[in-house]
Amino acid sequence: MSMIQRTIQVGFELRVYFTEGVFAPANPLLKEVLIREGDERVHKVLVVLDEALAQGRPELVQDIEAYFATASERLKLVCPPMIIEGGERTKNSYFHVSEIHSHIDRYHIDRHSYVIAVGGGALLDMAGLAASTAHRGVRHVRIPTTTLSQADSGVGVKNGINAFGKKNFIGTFTPPYAVVNDFEMLESLSPRDKRAGYVEAVKVALIRNKEFFEEIERDAKLLGEFEPKVMQHLIRRCAELHLNHIATSGDPFEFGSARPLDFGHWAAHKLEQLSEYKIRHGEAVAVGIALDVIYSRKMGLLEAPAAERILSLLETLGFELFANELLHVDSDHSLIILNGLEEFREHLGGELTITLLKGIGHGFEAHEMSLPKVVEAIHELQERHNERAKVYQVFG
Repeated sequence: MSMIQRTIQVGFELRVYFTEGVFAPANPLLKEVLIREGDERVHKVLVVLDEALAQGRPELVQDIEAYFATASERLKLVCPPMIIEGGERTKNSYFHVSEIHSHIDRYHIDRHSYVIAVGGGALLDMAGLAASTAHRGVRHVRIPTTTLSQADSGVGVKNGINAFGKKNFIGTFTPPYAVVNDFEMLESLSPRDKRAGYVEAVKVALIRNKEFFEEIERDAKLLGEFEPKVMQHLIRRCAELHLNHIATSGDPFEFGSARPLDFGHWAAHKLEQLSEYKIRHGEAVAVGIALDVIYSRKMGLLEAPAAERILSLLETLGFELFANELLHVDSDHSLIILNGLEEFREHLGGELTITLLKGIGHGFEAHEMSLPKVVEAIHELQERHNERAKVYQVFG
């Protein structure tokens, strides 16, 4: 037997910018991102725009076209922005990926052109998959427009769509060329969508940074009132911790079996599916975190006062910590949510690896879970939910 072996190292530069009014005529940021110093080429640009955002901000299409018209000598917008439905529906088939591929082919978008996606996390996931698979990868720029995508999913390296009833079954690990967080985009969001990103900040604080958790506790009332400066600080800090993990954990493309940034997600992904995605990602993650917090406490890993602080913070931020889908059973009367553990293991390969808590800011990896204790935690969440509902009925 003979063998030739070489180590191939590839370096990526992941840049996340923060601004307001990214498509304002006087804002040069996006042009500076797309046109590197010394680059004299004309770059083609294809823009994919979230339908809900286009409806909420009807002037946005015209603003995008006007912005690129001012840079037409160096940047060519090949067609009006593609308006595509956002939310989880956009990830539930390959149709929209093919739609973007067809535009990339039709307008001769090459590896030095740009596909810019403007929208929430689901649209960014789908458009990122299209960009990373056309020509084996064209330059992809994300402009996240929700708190969830600006703080978490939009600044990561994952792209994907759902298939075979499983979340993100088809996807790639491809860092975007750049991410531009425009805080102004958050202004038109509903309270439900403004709140959604908070849970990912709580998540990363719980597993990585106690001080950040305490900041969120301190600012919880202002966050509940959606005070802009406090929201912006939370998003920036959460994005920073997310990028630090990707850059320094030693496993950015998840070749191993650990996904600490998916704390609370084994149940969340299954919960989204069981609700037919009526429960949104951030809401499902809040339930998943609460479930794993109670489980950690029941296993003697997390002290009761710390567990109560976490649950109370999530409730103060406006999250419900129970969903009826947690109690759905199959034909054998087994809780379907428990299948999420095996699907989580299968998605990564290797042994089951779940992040649990030993303290606030102290996540660790567990390789097995006691199903009876998980069931107990589910019923405790149900009891907590029912007690809160009674109090609300009495006091309003």
